[in-house]
Amino acid sequence: MVRRLALPAALAALMIASPGLAGPGLVQASLVQSVYVPGTEDVPLMPGLAADEAASLIFDKPQGRIVEAEARGAVTRHAVMAFYEESLPQLGWRRTAAKSTTTKSYERDGERLSLDFDGRDGNLQVAFTLAPR
Repeated sequence: MVRRLALPAALAALMIASPGLAGPGLVQASLVQSVYVPGTEDVPLMPGLAADEAASLIFDKPQGRIVEAEARGAVTRHAVMAFYEESLPQLGWRRTAAKSTTTKSYERDGERLSLDFDGRDGNLQVAFTLAPR
């Protein structure tokens, strides 16, 4: 089962009225490009993280999808956790008890998403694992 959310539509709602440029009454949409964790269409990739496409594993099974992906960036663990604490609940994910201090877990509709951290602030690697519960 592949779940698709209308995140780009929500971002498109950030519209700017520009009567001086477009004429009275016309609205110009702000062009925002959404980037997702490889293998997903509904888990955003935090700005500042770059996905390692070669490290991605994607399986789509009748029981659900399994995605393993990695991203690295010059970000802090605190910033990554804050980004996902804010954005994931808006997409229907709820936080669950983590297995360790280096893992954050979320659940939604029969799926579990885990974020595992490795490295130091400024050179942080985040591993994303999405699997059926």
